[in-house]
Amino acid sequence: MERIRAFIAVDIEGEISERLARLTESLRATGADVKVVEKENFHITIRFLGNISVEAIDIIEEIIRKSVVDVKPHKIKLKGVGTFGGSRPRVVWVGVEGDEELRKIFERIERELRKAGFKPETKGFTAHVTLARVRSGRGVEALKKWVEEMSDVELGELEVKSIRLKKSILTPRGPIYETLREVKL
Repeated sequence: MERIRAFIAVDIEGEISERLARLTESLRATGADVKVVEKENFHITIRFLGNISVEAIDIIEEIIRKSVVDVKPHKIKLKGVGTFGGSRPRVVWVGVEGDEELRKIFERIERELRKAGFKPETKGFTAHVTLARVRSGRGVEALKKWVEEMSDVELGELEVKSIRLKKSILTPRGPIYETLREVKL
């Protein structure tokens, strides 16, 4: 049985992805040892699924459809930079304001995935866009200073119009994402 690595997400496209790409260039300039996310890979993960069977794709699409049935297109704001990992940052991210609808979608999808036999999400849901992964402690002080300076940066509004089921292929040069299904709001 063929298995694929998959997740459910909102893709970040257009002008906002350009702004995020410029922000990653600014991050790179700190000299911190980071692997930045490619412009075409910016997204907000609703739910990471891990390795799923190809047969589960239709089931997951139906779960997404059922979970967003009454959700209309809506705007969110990308604002503020932060890190996960405490004093030893592992991930640099941009925050999301106005994520109530995304949270509702996550909770519904999570409930339906559990009913369908998927393992529960243990980390909960924090809407964010990953900018970079921190590879080592090299330049970490400069990174922390940059994060502090960018803590209130505003990147603009994004209209959420669809939720996508994505396939993730890991390569030595970084992940390649492919949209398997798209459910419009």
